[in-house]
Amino acid sequence: MTDAERLLWNHLRGSRLEGLKFRRQHPVPPYIADFCCIELKLIIELDGSQHSQQADETRTKFLESQGWTVVRFWDNEVLLQVEAVVGAIWHCACGRTLTPTPLPVGEGL
Repeated sequence: MTDAERLLWNHLRGSRLEGLKFRRQHPVPPYIADFCCIELKLIIELDGSQHSQQADETRTKFLESQGWTVVRFWDNEVLLQVEAVVGAIWHCACGRTLTPTPLPVGEGL
């Protein structure tokens, strides 16, 4: 693991984020996700200088086509502002409902 991955893992492991279970280096063939929460189908990717925008876009599009939500952060963001990154992950994980919210009575079909 990189320094950024190690630092973020310390915040995600052991269900430390709202009791959600994150895994690291989890295979999602043909890729390996840096971190993922299977329950929410949420993947967290950390990008360093070795990443290419085109390859990352291809990877993200494939993972999203498989039903995953992909959130990307730069390594430097994690190293310099880990609390803000964890907050953004919390918002992605906990700021959305797991089931569709029903429309108010009288709206929709």
